[in-house]
Amino acid sequence: MAYWFWTASAGSAILAALAGCSFHSNLPIYATVPPFTLTDQRGATFDSAQLANHVWVADFMFTNCPGPCPRMSSQMRQVQTALAISDVRLVSFTIDPERDTPEALTAYAIRYAARPGIWYFLTGPVETLQRLDRDVFKLGDIDGSLQHSTRFVLMDRKSRVRGYYLTSEPDAISQLIADAKRLLRERS
Repeated sequence: MAYWFWTASAGSAILAALAGCSFHSNLPIYATVPPFTLTDQRGATFDSAQLANHVWVADFMFTNCPGPCPRMSSQMRQVQTALAISDVRLVSFTIDPERDTPEALTAYAIRYAARPGIWYFLTGPVETLQRLDRDVFKLGDIDGSLQHSTRFVLMDRKSRVRGYYLTSEPDAISQLIADAKRLLRERS
């Protein structure tokens, strides 16, 4: 009987130790981003599989935006800088694919010091961008009005939506960075 007690205690200790190795961020799961294929700023095909096993941040913008896009892109650059040594990717989807050609997106990426292979600017068919903007991220419509959400969206390594951040709020970017770091530590 003493042997069983010791084994149960040892087993409990081992389970407790293993639980300490697993970290869950406790961020909610809102949706899962389905596979998609678009074109990046270099004119190359961008398959969402490139984001697999990466924490990533998304936004919707357009390069000739006179409103919030310059602020948002500056904030995205802050995220890029703060998470430079981590495994985070950034994805900016255009809401103006007719004008936001790969060349226009490349110039915009250079303007905001986007690191190649880290921050992607994507364009493609309106239908694909609309499905992502409206149906997946739940941010709005790509309807030609050029009105768009000013939220950033945080995804985990399984491309699950884990957070929304209104970029006009004072602490939004610091909270996004903190939550991205939490997701980087998350094991499942």
